[in-house]
Amino acid sequence: MKSGLRLFTCIILVISILSCAKRASPTGGPKDSIPPVLINASPKLNSTYFNKLGFTLSFDEYVKLKDISKQLIISPPLNSSQYKVSPSTGASKKISVELKDSLLDNTTYTFNFGNSIVDFNESNPIPFFTYTLSTGANIDSLYIKGNVSDAFEKDTKNFISLQLYPVDSVYSDSVIYNKKPLYVTNTLDSTIYRFQNLREGKYNLIALQDFAGNYFFDQNIDKIGYLNRLIELPKDSIINLKLFKEIDDFSWASPSFVNEHHVALAYYGEYENQSFSMISEVPKSFKSLVNKNREADSLNFWFKGVKLDSIKFELEIKDTLRTKTAYLRKPIEDSLVIRTITTGPLKLKSKFEVSSNLPIVNVDSSFVKVINVDSLNVPVSLKILENYDRILIDFEVLPNDKYNITLLPKALEDFWGRTNDTLIFNTPTEKVEDYGNIYLRVIHNSPDPYIIELIQNNKVIRRYDSPLEGGLYSFELLDPGKYFVRLIEDPNNNKKWDTGSYLGKVQPEKVIYYWKEIDLRANWDMNETFNTNQNYPYPQERVIDYEDP
Repeated sequence: MKSGLRLFTCIILVISILSCAKRASPTGGPKDSIPPVLINASPKLNSTYFNKLGFTLSFDEYVKLKDISKQLIISPPLNSSQYKVSPSTGASKKISVELKDSLLDNTTYTFNFGNSIVDFNESNPIPFFTYTLSTGANIDSLYIKGNVSDAFEKDTKNFISLQLYPVDSVYSDSVIYNKKPLYVTNTLDSTIYRFQNLREGKYNLIALQDFAGNYFFDQNIDKIGYLNRLIELPKDSIINLKLFKEIDDFSWASPSFVNEHHVALAYYGEYENQSFSMISEVPKSFKSLVNKNREADSLNFWFKGVKLDSIKFELEIKDTLRTKTAYLRKPIEDSLVIRTITTGPLKLKSKFEVSSNLPIVNVDSSFVKVINVDSLNVPVSLKILENYDRILIDFEVLPNDKYNITLLPKALEDFWGRTNDTLIFNTPTEKVEDYGNIYLRVIHNSPDPYIIELIQNNKVIRRYDSPLEGGLYSFELLDPGKYFVRLIEDPNNNKKWDTGSYLGKVQPEKVIYYWKEIDLRANWDMNETFNTNQNYPYPQERVIDYEDP
């Protein structure tokens, strides 16, 4: 009995020893979330009478630079050739900025590193770390802040440049095209901006989506936002700006032959029926037709009745009439190609359309047949849409049906008298229950007309180009999905959104988005109220209150 008790005691003792000796995986402790700490700056922060060749920042741990070329904003701006930041790679406890050029006299400089300084292990950033110096006796202390938003799109791009130009005796509005600003900042990865360390005075303020990164307004690619007035410091401090893309200045490029009956008249900017004329000598049999290229900024000049190796046009270029000649070199063969535009099930509120690569000038509805799912003929007609490159096949569209559409030869005739081969298209329709409806009440207190647009996947699905009495708008038989609503104020009543002009001092027309996304499901009716005076969730979320420019 005693020996059994001793054996049991020994077993318990061994198990206890092994349990105590067992190794456990280390937990590693909590993750480091503390950003690096600046322990020294040489020269010190906010130094005055600065005359050094650079400065050095020392931290309490190893740091590295992340996206420094994009994050570092220097104001007044310096070219990349005027300074060098090190280390460019790897990690160090010190960051140095070498100045390779002299600085302006009596000027406060701000080096905003954004979120580029991060610790080596966890990449915790020092948010918007700034080093400030002055080449004069004082550090300027005034500021401007605000928000930048896109004038037309729902979402605003980040990394928008904000630029300040001092107003002096030689100032003009054109300074933004050919001279760098005195002060610059950036929204970085937000839409909020802030200038700091500014001096008293009058300034022109602009926002710039600066694609070239050169601080100049390149009208053909950049978006711009501006005020219709100059700002004064310290009087102004909070200012919002709206970004918009100007209409490019229109100009003609050189015409070019595509083939023996087709010349492309390319242009820059927005074509609004700018005049041109063909001035080559041609016989009376010569005929021409012009339509717009849907895939490029050019007009299609089609002609027949003569063979030409060259053709001359008279074009107005910068208020001067100039003659441009196109020469036939390597013609591209073409033949009539008809394709369907309608894809997937035919929508109940839509019509079946086809496109043509060549201009269609005649249609004959007696050569088109539509048969439904019950093998019954459906009355149908053909119609050429504007631009001569799309044809509407018009018939009554019923739910839960199938249609067989046949275009026989001679249904379509192009500019040269050629006709189509036999073409067959099949398209079904869906049940009414497969769709949803949105019923929208709009409350907008404005004497001006406005436009209502329903948007899905950045495309306008339906629109009302003028207000309806009572402000009630119906969007019926819609595909299930997510939608946005946009209101466009249209004071000139031209049924479209008009952008702005910097030199013309014209602001873009106001655009307001309904505050929420509408999630529509099949067989649902959504009733929404779009009150532009209370355009926010209820209860109202906290909104930063900036002054309206």
